[in-house]
Amino acid sequence: MKISFPVFIFCSLFISKISLQNNSVIQFDISKNLNARPVTTSTNNKLTTWTKGIDGGGSGDGYLTLSAALFNGDKDPHALPDNPTFPANGHHPAIKLHYSNTDSLDKQTCNISGAGSVEFAVPKSKYKTIYLALTSSEGPSNLTINLTYSDGAASQAFVLPDYYADIKSDDPNLCYLSHDLAKWGNKNNMTEKDHHNIDLLKIKVDPKRVLKSIGIAKSKPGYLVFWGATGEKAI
Repeated sequence: MKISFPVFIFCSLFISKISLQNNSVIQFDISKNLNARPVTTSTNNKLTTWTKGIDGGGSGDGYLTLSAALFNGDKDPHALPDNPTFPANGHHPAIKLHYSNTDSLDKQTCNISGAGSVEFAVPKSKYKTIYLALTSSEGPSNLTINLTYSDGAASQAFVLPDYYADIKSDDPNLCYLSHDLAKWGNKNNMTEKDHHNIDLLKIKVDPKRVLKSIGIAKSKPGYLVFWGATGEKAI
């Protein structure tokens, strides 16, 4: 079939636009910061139970993937999807977390009990928005986000609500990454059937400055789980 020149140009521009959109979203590598495994996974018809959870200072409860929950015998479970890449929607781009049914050893999150901090480098570039996947249990967590640019630094303060709390649809700083989740004890017994979340903290970044690294600092109250970080480049 012969394609007319205008149609060819249109298709080329459309494909280029898709490529540009994909390249504008960066899943940051936080593997060096991971220290906990709060998600039970299912591999080869065997459950690998979470070891450091999302509540109770790490000993209270964890999440399950959908395959793990179904293997566990839970009916219509409110579980994490098996695919750790959450598709883009009107509130955020595609976000990838670090759990997987294909492994049974790797760490999945960075957990902070009490006062503490974590810092990670990002590919040096100009960004417009940073998305941090987080949960706070035992109440809210007061966070300071430190942004290090090539020509200086800036910080922003946020209050991350408890992961049981609802988020308003028009909240400028927060949205859900995963909503209405159940949670399970350390024997994979469901302790609550719904209403728990993984939240996304949306941080506006100076699009005219080159970002080098991001730091997350919290005060003593609250138990923080840091699930992942994604950047949207300034174009």
